[in-house]
Amino acid sequence: MRAKDVLGRRGEDLAAGFLEDQGIRVVDRNWRCSAGEIDIVALDGDALVIAEVKTRRSLAFGHPFEAVGAEKLARLHRLGSAWCREHGLRMPLRRVDVIAVLDDGTGEAAIEHLKGVG
Repeated sequence: MRAKDVLGRRGEDLAAGFLEDQGIRVVDRNWRCSAGEIDIVALDGDALVIAEVKTRRSLAFGHPFEAVGAEKLARLHRLGSAWCREHGLRMPLRRVDVIAVLDDGTGEAAIEHLKGVG
């Protein structure tokens, strides 16, 4: 596995734990269909949360939040609908969250969570 993939997997693991610590229940991870992938699917009360995780070692190439633009957000909304269809669920309350993980490997990772992006 490439170092980038290892970092990404660690970031997703940290993000899932962070959400659970916040009382948000993770129900699926790395769900894929022909249109793309959802990093984390979770439930926050009655709301379905589609979470995109961006992990970086540093801010040298910008903040992880900067990597999620309008096109990516639109795709995540479509993927959330596809996930609901596949699972036979109607979730009128849905949101897309973005979680930034900064982990240089020397200590505790920094995690930031933006709720209801786009």
